[in-house]
Amino acid sequence: MGVKNLWDVLEQCKKTLPLHHLHNKRVCIDLSCWIVQLQNVNKSHCPINNKLYLASLFHRLRALIALNCSLIFVTDGSIPAIKLCTYRRRLNLRPEAQDGANSHSQNLSSLKRNMGSEFSCMIKEAKLLGLALGVPCLDGIEEAEAQCALLNLESLCDGCFSSDSDTFLFGARTVYRDICLGEGGHVVCYEMDDIERQLGFGRNSLISLALLLGSDYTQGVRGLGLEAACQIVKSVGDNDILRKIASEGLSFTRKKKNSKKQGQVKCNDKETTLSCKVNMNGIQNSQTDDQYLRVVEAYMSPKCHSADSDVVHRALVQRPFQHEQLQMLCSRFFEWPPEKTDEYILPKIAERDLRRFAYLRSTSSQLDVNIPMKEVPVKCPVSAIIKRRKVHGRECFEVLWEELYGIKSSVVPSDLVESACPEKIKEFDDKRALEKKNQRKSRPTKSGKQCSLTEIDQKLQHLLLDIELGSESSPMASREVISDQMPTATEVNFMNRDPPIILDSYCRATMLCQETDITAPKHEVIDLLSPSPQVQSRVVSRCTQMNDQHITIIDLSESETERSPEHVRKARELRLFLASIRDDFN
Repeated sequence: MGVKNLWDVLEQCKKTLPLHHLHNKRVCIDLSCWIVQLQNVNKSHCPINNKLYLASLFHRLRALIALNCSLIFVTDGSIPAIKLCTYRRRLNLRPEAQDGANSHSQNLSSLKRNMGSEFSCMIKEAKLLGLALGVPCLDGIEEAEAQCALLNLESLCDGCFSSDSDTFLFGARTVYRDICLGEGGHVVCYEMDDIERQLGFGRNSLISLALLLGSDYTQGVRGLGLEAACQIVKSVGDNDILRKIASEGLSFTRKKKNSKKQGQVKCNDKETTLSCKVNMNGIQNSQTDDQYLRVVEAYMSPKCHSADSDVVHRALVQRPFQHEQLQMLCSRFFEWPPEKTDEYILPKIAERDLRRFAYLRSTSSQLDVNIPMKEVPVKCPVSAIIKRRKVHGRECFEVLWEELYGIKSSVVPSDLVESACPEKIKEFDDKRALEKKNQRKSRPTKSGKQCSLTEIDQKLQHLLLDIELGSESSPMASREVISDQMPTATEVNFMNRDPPIILDSYCRATMLCQETDITAPKHEVIDLLSPSPQVQSRVVSRCTQMNDQHITIIDLSESETERSPEHVRKARELRLFLASIRDDFN
């Protein structure tokens, strides 16, 4: 496809560019080349009925749509008459099947393609999918790569996607040969400016290489190698090579340096070794000089829609995204539910709209027209920023979208949000700073803690006193003498999960012990945090005489029948109060 071995000649001019190089650009796509690529990649994995090539096309398109890359599908029209020999040879047709049985007849006309073939049906499905995504399609008159090259040459697009090397011969300036998606996605790019600067080959030189090496329009010179052909073309020069071919054909390549050296040709004092006598199409003197001119004419003036035609203008108009149509096609081709289709495409559509908004603001800024975001005629698609995210090591924002096909939020690169709506980032940062400030203010100070502990101490004293007074009706009351003469100090440990309450009482509650009669102050430990703390009617711990103090541990785990109702109520209030304190401090 294209010129034989031309990609090898252009290898040193190849550039691998990141995928975001295509953002905000308009590119033409030779649809046949893409379908052939995807079909060949997926042919070994599954049958064609599985539509895996079409799903791969869908993912290519959604990646480019997210970059706000305006796409135009270009399809092949009729087969040029000069290409019929090559076309039939590729289809393995017998020479007898050729019209007129004369492959060089000038009376041949272009041949319409079989629109019912399997490949034509694949092209139709790809066009339907593209239209649902808002990608217009331009049907070429003959060669799709020629139509793409014309649009690029007339600056109606920024580049062409094609794997046909003869796209440069039709006049293209930028050709993207391949694309790779995913993390580290990139495109393989060739620029005509690089070819002219590094190799010294202009458009005329490339057409001459097609005559020498062979292409879709001619089989070239048998026995002429790649390096020899490049030397011949360079020796003549880009400005003179086609003029020389027009006047002499390829006879200048047959000039012998001397009669002794057969197979040596001389061109502008440079010798090139040929393996045999130069001829075209493998037939000695079978191709006339007029045939060379037909090949040159086919490359210089291909049959295409002119740049100012209505067909081209319609193709350049931006098409809307057809949401429901896309859901129907994905259900038909891939058996996807609408939710899966939306999950794939809606975040990309939202990102594309945000890039358009960013491009509008940047263009206005370049024109020294700085419009506040609220006064921009187009509404910003981002409603608010939810939080910062990091995806594959790249800083991103999770954003909340305005009403857009039902999508609520998605993750977009942070640099895109910064270029489109830096005001939203400032709002988000200010909100976060205010939340942190309020959190710091809400934390109690040390003095506040001391004050609150004092209040807690007073409440605990009253509650415990009420409990003690309310236990007179229980059997425990016969063993206790309550005195209101002495003060009580309360200590509460709130660091534990279930903090016990330690009471230092100085004759506040005089406990009666069976072993001894003690009137000295006592240290009392009461655990009211068990699931069902109950007052025991008897003292189950030891009574220990320590200096002037008597320590008594009271177990409140007896049945509820030994307590008065008032005692039960007071104990429940104390448990609830302690639970609320624990929650506050947690």
